[in-house]
Amino acid sequence: MNEKYLEIRNITKVFQTPEGGEVRALDDVSLDIASGEFFILLGPSGCGKTTLLRSIAGLEYPDSGEIVLQGERIDDKPPYERPVNTVFQSYALFPHMTVSANIAFGLEMENVDKDEVTTRVTEALAQVRLEGYENRMPSQLSGGQQQRVALARALAKKPKVLLLDEPLSALDLKLRRGMQVELKRLQRETGITFVFVTHDQEEAMSMGDRIAVFSEGKIVQLDTPVEVYRRPVNAYVADFIGETNLIKGTVVAGGISLPGGNILPTDQLAEDSVIPASGDVTVAIRPEDLVLATNGMIGGTVKDVIFTGDSVRVHVAVGDVE
Repeated sequence: MNEKYLEIRNITKVFQTPEGGEVRALDDVSLDIASGEFFILLGPSGCGKTTLLRSIAGLEYPDSGEIVLQGERIDDKPPYERPVNTVFQSYALFPHMTVSANIAFGLEMENVDKDEVTTRVTEALAQVRLEGYENRMPSQLSGGQQQRVALARALAKKPKVLLLDEPLSALDLKLRRGMQVELKRLQRETGITFVFVTHDQEEAMSMGDRIAVFSEGKIVQLDTPVEVYRRPVNAYVADFIGETNLIKGTVVAGGISLPGGNILPTDQLAEDSVIPASGDVTVAIRPEDLVLATNGMIGGTVKDVIFTGDSVRVHVAVGDVE
């Protein structure tokens, strides 16, 4: 696997605000994406992930830095000269065109031979499992089917990199999870490098080979889903990825002093925990690592119990912290 298939080198992008200030959307961002990788850009709104995706696509031009694909610099090329394609959240289908016409449109604009266009449209429909839908209009399709058409249109051009800008966020939960499985299958079967933007932590962990977690224009952690979840580099990542309990404490002899007079023994902490000799710390505890017991190590008071179907959430106050 070529670890430097797509290289992001020291990219910075600054936007001017109407008030005369500036927003540093990307702040000296660098990363390498491998050939055939399903790579996730994850973070809250305004963190810079979409700006980076648009910079790769050519919809934004960085103020400094370089974007290199297979050894060739592309950040100075117009979008139509870059061997990448983008799938947007809004699908962006032409409402007056059939499914096949929507998929063929980009190929026809590039003057691809008609027989080749027909072949690629047929292949793309098969890839997204929409055979037999060629003559339908977008209005005759469900949201999930429209998203598949948008994917087929992008795949028909055989891009070297497929960029996906929160493509599943408009779908309901059950359909979104089904499409996550379909996207993983498509990426595996085509071998195309996928760069996927999302703010959904569960989506990122279930789909990505690696995840770049963004905050305020910077990458704060770049790792596999397991490492990001189990070994977050700071409280921001721990809190953003999945659910976690962040409890402030103080280092004492033999452990961590928590609110309510609780002492968490050192031997109960993860082996690679960074524990200073003294001072204040923040302890991150995942809900699945806790067991309710009458004689537990951390004492607290049950404040609420919420049934969610596949699980029960118990809110416990530890000292004055809920």
